[in-house]
Amino acid sequence: MKQIPESLAQVRERIRSAAIACGRDPDTITLLAVSKTKPAADVDTAYQAGQRLFGENYLQDALPKIKALAGRDIEWHFIGRIQGNKAAEISQHFAWVHSLDTLRHAELLDRHRPEQSAPLQVCLQVNLSGEASKGGVDEDAAAELAHAVAALPHLRLRGLMTMPDPHAPAARQRATFAGLRELRDALCAEGLALDTLSMGMSGDLEDAIAEGATIVRIGTDIFGART
Repeated sequence: MKQIPESLAQVRERIRSAAIACGRDPDTITLLAVSKTKPAADVDTAYQAGQRLFGENYLQDALPKIKALAGRDIEWHFIGRIQGNKAAEISQHFAWVHSLDTLRHAELLDRHRPEQSAPLQVCLQVNLSGEASKGGVDEDAAAELAHAVAALPHLRLRGLMTMPDPHAPAARQRATFAGLRELRDALCAEGLALDTLSMGMSGDLEDAIAEGATIVRIGTDIFGART
């Protein structure tokens, strides 16, 4: 297996090349290194190679890493399914949440955000692929939820997140990315200030960037297969 610094460099080059290919500035695309199931030592290795943003799916897996690496200027992003009984700790330990899909969870995150902390940056996860097993608000309910979340004082709604059906043809996956961009644009037209599209992973980041991704969530191509 390649070393983490080498893998990071290759992913960054993929992002740069994909951006240039579609006429975008590479600096408008942020790399989120998805470190779920990986040890704190791997996160630290990536940190030493210049990576600062890390994504975690599981609170119980993330908290020991957050504690172990507390002295570093790491920005932690929660990207997994939110459970109500864990919303308080998510709100207290993360800078971003990408997977918000209910008003109940939004209100819990808002209630438990420490007063001394900056507002929690959040994205709404939108289920555009129609998979019953996948989280996310339905597209036709996204606008109502977005306006409600935007009104909460301790949250800042930044944008939208989605994951295409991994078994769908590439053209349909890209259409999912395009659909999220179109939904973001429609919500902006309704007065919401949304600047973030969290979409694209190791296998499809080029298509996501071509359709406007501003954050790509890359795990396997940096850290190897999950354990």
